[in-house]
Amino acid sequence: MPTLIDYRRRVRSVKSTQQITRAMKFVAAAKLRRAQEGVFSARPYAREILRVLKSAAARMESTAHPLLDRRPEERILLVVLTGDRSLAGAFNSNVIRRAIGFIRENSAKKIQLIAIGKKGRDTLRKRGSSIASEYLNISTKVEFSKAKEIAARVAEMYAAREVDAVYAVYNEFKNVMVQNLRTAKLLPIDPGVVAEDLTQPEGKRSSGEAGLDDALPHDLSASGKQQLVDYIYEEPVEEIFNGLVPRYLESEIFRILLESAAAEHAARMTAMDAATRNASELIDKLTLEMNKIRQAGITKELIEIVSGAASAMG
Repeated sequence: MPTLIDYRRRVRSVKSTQQITRAMKFVAAAKLRRAQEGVFSARPYAREILRVLKSAAARMESTAHPLLDRRPEERILLVVLTGDRSLAGAFNSNVIRRAIGFIRENSAKKIQLIAIGKKGRDTLRKRGSSIASEYLNISTKVEFSKAKEIAARVAEMYAAREVDAVYAVYNEFKNVMVQNLRTAKLLPIDPGVVAEDLTQPEGKRSSGEAGLDDALPHDLSASGKQQLVDYIYEEPVEEIFNGLVPRYLESEIFRILLESAAAEHAARMTAMDAATRNASELIDKLTLEMNKIRQAGITKELIEIVSGAASAMG
């Protein structure tokens, strides 16, 4: 049976752990604020570059580009975004589980991986998955140069026909408590995304497209259709389009990196907050048990004193 000293030692140990988890919570909260700013700044850029891409595509007779080339998906590249450290709840395990499920569903196809984050790399490597490239310590400080490097690697493999499609598995940041697990197709870029008819009447676009083209410069004709502004390009529109497609891929990968980093910090902050509260509950329980043992000891001593006094008087 544990003694009073054992309970005191355990209470001190739990209090020390609680101080660590509380400090980690505050650190994650500070990092989350910076990551949120990056996410909120990257989303408008991604929308704007998509607008310009659509605008250029609408002025072309055909939108031909190696990253738009569609072919049967016999070889797939899967980009898996996890963290480099644990103590983030189910953040890493959810992504790894989804990646393993994706590999199992496409077992008849040749699948290569780009592992972003140590946790995903180690787990998938142990399972014998083919890792084409790996990038570590990305979520600590997400930089556009890293996104550009990853995008160049992805585009190189796709243009060289080493892979026929590129997918990404990551956690999308929604709020502090919720992260959406996403499986997004990066390549080939859907022709419907860039070749969408921008001159259809107002209110006829799908709800998923709302907000993407609201700020596109346009005039309304008598028929109620949007007429594209006749921009004057210094370069041929085909060259502009061909330069925008890789930038669109870079912006998407950069946005995904930011989303994943923000989701990781949010998950770690939530996990450390829960650990701190659990430590408080455990301390209360241990303190209660410790007081029971101390009270039992005092009661025993009082009984012995009273018994001794009664014996002496008798």
